[in-house]
Amino acid sequence: MTDTAASEGQSDRLAINIQDVSFYWPTGATVLNSCSLTIQRGEFCMLLGNNGSGKSTLLRLLAGLLPRQTGKLEASGPVGFVFQNPDHQLVMPTVGADVAFGLVKDRLSVKQVRQRVEEALSAVNLWNLQRRPIYALSGGQKQRVAIAGAIAQHCEILLLDEPTALLDPDSQIDLVEQVQALVKSRGLTALWVTHRLAELDYCDRAFLLEGGKVSDQGDPQRLKQKMTTSYLTPS
Repeated sequence: MTDTAASEGQSDRLAINIQDVSFYWPTGATVLNSCSLTIQRGEFCMLLGNNGSGKSTLLRLLAGLLPRQTGKLEASGPVGFVFQNPDHQLVMPTVGADVAFGLVKDRLSVKQVRQRVEEALSAVNLWNLQRRPIYALSGGQKQRVAIAGAIAQHCEILLLDEPTALLDPDSQIDLVEQVQALVKSRGLTALWVTHRLAELDYCDRAFLLEGGKVSDQGDPQRLKQKMTTSYLTPS
């Protein structure tokens, strides 16, 4: 295989390709500074760093929630975004209605919508809660409804911005295990922002953001040990 063919083959396997991305607030403050990273299809990766390092900004750029300024941002398929606080994205009164809400733009038949909703809720183990009011859910269940909404829209890439920040310890583990299972069973790609070093036990690779760029990446356990002995406190 030629170098060109090998490069093209590797590119075909990329789910996320970020090259030399910079982002500045109108005040002139630099958030991202020539940030680069790549994620293969079917990987579960985590993004680490201190507050203000640019983690959430990078996710929002990938999701199209912020305008790209410089550099290259590529996603190989539809992207679903899960916010830190699920109450910021769940808009309908019941579980089933909320998952169906994102399908309105697709002009599907009632039967097709019902099938997608049931499939998505089954994938996150909430099939029996379709009629449950959103307000009656736990925080972890709300986050799974948000993930189900992305699955129902056939998103191939999940971006999760500290999705366990507001959850109790048991719900934190339940959610990260759920995402890990979805990546393995459905071939999804996931990029998960976290401050919780215990969550590194569930991902394939990790990235450390410092000064608006990736300063280290690779084995999650190596980064976990590095950060345990440096400036981040393990949870």
